[in-house]
Amino acid sequence: MKQPLQLEVRDSLESIPAEHWNALCDDGNPFLRHEFLHTLDDTGCLGKSTGWYPRYFLLWSGEDDSRELVGAVPAYVKTNSYGEFVFDWAWAEAYERHQMEYYPKLVSSIPFTPATGQRLLVRSDQPYEQTVSLLARAVRQFADSQGYSSVHYLFLTERESDILSAVEPAAAKDSQAVTTPEAGGSNDGTAERQVDDENDSRRASGEGDANDEEPDATDIELPAQANDHLKRIDCQYHWQNDSYRDFDDFLARCTSRRRKTLRRERRYVSDAGLRLEQRLGSSLSQTEWRWVHRFYESTFDRKWGNPSLTLEFFEAIGKKMGDQVLIVFAYDDSDEQPEWPVACSVMFIGSSTLYGRYWGCRRDYNALHFEACYYQGIEYCIANGIAHFEPGAQGEHKITRGFLPTITRSAHYISHPGFRDAIADFLSQERPYIEQRCSGLSDLLPFKAETLSL
Repeated sequence: MKQPLQLEVRDSLESIPAEHWNALCDDGNPFLRHEFLHTLDDTGCLGKSTGWYPRYFLLWSGEDDSRELVGAVPAYVKTNSYGEFVFDWAWAEAYERHQMEYYPKLVSSIPFTPATGQRLLVRSDQPYEQTVSLLARAVRQFADSQGYSSVHYLFLTERESDILSAVEPAAAKDSQAVTTPEAGGSNDGTAERQVDDENDSRRASGEGDANDEEPDATDIELPAQANDHLKRIDCQYHWQNDSYRDFDDFLARCTSRRRKTLRRERRYVSDAGLRLEQRLGSSLSQTEWRWVHRFYESTFDRKWGNPSLTLEFFEAIGKKMGDQVLIVFAYDDSDEQPEWPVACSVMFIGSSTLYGRYWGCRRDYNALHFEACYYQGIEYCIANGIAHFEPGAQGEHKITRGFLPTITRSAHYISHPGFRDAIADFLSQERPYIEQRCSGLSDLLPFKAETLSL
């Protein structure tokens, strides 16, 4: 006999035990952990200041005190497109030209983090395709009920992308009843005017309190299918560990010309008298975390935009996930303050992937960015048997340093039929260009053809 299912929408993970949430994530991605997601919200990185308003979709099995969390979707109501790295500004502009509102929209992604991972989380003992389809239908129903223009799953897995874009998967015909919190309950989402109201703070805008008593649930009718999302692809540059023994073995697989270039860049750093030090976040002092945050802020000072992550976030992540954070400090013994680092890179450690995230410096040095952000990460992966290294979004200069052009994926539900058709047409024209570009850029890889087994 099937257990009854209940779908709940909350604006916080505070009352969800971390072990229950983390049991849904089996790919070792640190950004999907309860500790990371809740810390973003709990340290002032989300809400009105950034335009990210959490909406966690929770799928429960069973009744009352015996119910268990069997699925979830981390999602956010967005009032802008900042911090997503899948660019839809042109879509928003098209809505505006037609006197329609594109924001708010609903986005399933990790805020400010362009890293591939699961977006529709399913406990391992549950039927995967059926549960993914069920969650997608519930998310779509919620978005439609709130009047949101669209739903976007960013940097999702290929398997999820295939399920969301299937025409008539068997999962869509699953007839198991689902209940959701009754509209107007303490944990459901806010309407557009509430999200956008200049006078409302995030917690006082009618979104509810995570500690409120759970609302009653009522039967709803989910869409007949939610597996008609539009597929979109893009290209990032990822390093693959080809069972290298050490960095010299990696260099030995490169052509003579590229090998000389990489060695020269590393020599620039050593000849400048710079000393690189790898540290786990759990070993950093409070003062060192202040350095890390200042380096993170310095990138925005040099370029554009506003830093979204607070000092409190970095300090909390150091305490909660310190062994999954790799900090690379660069020191200059000739500096006026040699005990202070002159640069820093921040990476997150997954079970099979290293993720490069943040970088900053207080002085410019030739090739230091490549050393701190790329070569130190490659060395760490080789030394620790990590299979993949995702150094972040964009940057074709990564290819000649050994990072392979790699397809990334997103899926999009557009509620307006006319705009859906127009966007589908745009994506059909964009896709072959991205595929051709990604394939063509592979010619720039530094490896000898006979040694490349990736």
